[in-house]
Amino acid sequence: MENETIVIDLLNQFERGRISRRHLIQSLVTGIAATSAVMSAASVLAATPARKAFKAVAVNHISYGVADYGRTRDFYADLLGMRVSEDNGKQCALSFGDTFIIPRKTRQPDNKPYIDHVAYTIEDWNKDEVEAELRRRGFEPRPDTEDSFHIKDPDGFDLQISGKNMKSAP
Repeated sequence: MENETIVIDLLNQFERGRISRRHLIQSLVTGIAATSAVMSAASVLAATPARKAFKAVAVNHISYGVADYGRTRDFYADLLGMRVSEDNGKQCALSFGDTFIIPRKTRQPDNKPYIDHVAYTIEDWNKDEVEAELRRRGFEPRPDTEDSFHIKDPDGFDLQISGKNMKSAP
């Protein structure tokens, strides 16, 4: 119903004695306030530039804690032919294509495995623009490398957003 039609309907109800003068005035004031709020919200939205969504193009890497780092390293290298690099005796990178996994000794009690974080590569990486957009969306981005930031997803998981230049060492 348009605003004019609503006002005419309220006046007709008042003239026929179906609503009191108090009810008429309350309804008109409520309608005016609601219209004003909607128009204010619309003007704010019109003045706010559209949010730029990032476009994920790949899983960059998955970092996780394992009970036996060496056993995990050897398992993936042997079974799936992943290339081992950056092996420092505590963790390594296991690469396949443009993706890698980082197994490391778990920090959890009882040697329980856990996912530390997942990193996604996004299209059109620009560090300053990515950081500005993350902050605009209310995140507190933590820089990790020249090509990545960490944030928390809605469930509190660590999410790393990275550019295509973030790779494990050859």
